[in-house]
Amino acid sequence: MPHISAAAALQICVLLSALPAQYFISQWYGTDSAQRIQITERLIIASWSSFTKSYLNLDAWADRLKLWLSKTRQGEGTKTERRKVVNTVKEEGENWYYGEKKTKIADNEAETHSYFAESTHVRSPKPEYIQFSVGQVIVHKRFGYSGVIVGWDVKANAPEEWLQHKYPPAKQDLKDTPHYRILINKANGFGKSTAYIPEEEITIIMGLEVHHPDMKAYFSGYDGSKYIMQPWLKKIYPHD
Repeated sequence: MPHISAAAALQICVLLSALPAQYFISQWYGTDSAQRIQITERLIIASWSSFTKSYLNLDAWADRLKLWLSKTRQGEGTKTERRKVVNTVKEEGENWYYGEKKTKIADNEAETHSYFAESTHVRSPKPEYIQFSVGQVIVHKRFGYSGVIVGWDVKANAPEEWLQHKYPPAKQDLKDTPHYRILINKANGFGKSTAYIPEEEITIIMGLEVHHPDMKAYFSGYDGSKYIMQPWLKKIYPHD
């Protein structure tokens, strides 16, 4: 049986208290005992009828139950939608930051854009100011996670929204420095699979192997100092 609300309880108390109050009044204002008895009987019958219709009637309780369930579903639905919106915003914000944003093309199929060092154009010749190479293992200077370089751009190649998010006015100069796409080592438990970061945030480390589900797609092996690129990747980065 549904829980009786405070308003319903108050209504019951009012109905029950009305009977003795009205009986008391009838004693003072009734003309004789027979009339007072008749008035009292009518009051009892009216009060009992009202009470049974409101609280002893299955249809009334069924209506209350339906109303309660309807409000509960609406409340849960609102909470669920709000959680979905929050999670979507959060997830998209994180994916923008780590270079995993996907875009919709005309046929409505999701496809990774050529941003974030994923363009297949051949990087040749390789500029001298590009310090690091595809296949080298890195450590992030601030966050401490390790990973392997799978691509680079001579400067940040990303959507304008991403650039504005990552580089506030005080860091605008970093947009024009080399950027590297990283497969993050799962052994770090960092929670993200890739990153797209400027050169100044990484340092090279040797003798460390990287564990990532996409390693074999990019590399054929590890020689102790760097990973050996697959032929398709070597064509894109012939000088690395």
